[in-house]
Amino acid sequence: MPAAIDSWISIAGADQFPPREGRMVALGDTEVAVFNLGNGHFLAVENRCPHSQGPLADGILSSSGDSVTVTCPLHSWRICLESGRVAKPSGKEGCLATFPVTIEAGIVRLQMPQ
Repeated sequence: MPAAIDSWISIAGADQFPPREGRMVALGDTEVAVFNLGNGHFLAVENRCPHSQGPLADGILSSSGDSVTVTCPLHSWRICLESGRVAKPSGKEGCLATFPVTIEAGIVRLQMPQ
């Protein structure tokens, strides 16, 4: 069986994403939270907290060392944007899909699995 092919989708101009904020992008049935970390660095995860499905794009970003997390606006769970795993509360299960992001000619592009 052939391997799934990933496709890159152009989302919007990078200037449409304010630094240190997230924006929700709907791609078919999938909602993705895209975060501009500043200096041309973007990360993206599913836009739903594993706890109560809160909209992560509306959350607050924080960083500690090399890790960047978003705090869910509903119940303050923190999700690691690099791995999609729950960072706090510790010991809680849950993992979200992450999506590779690139900037080409000033356009934010997401890689979506087929």
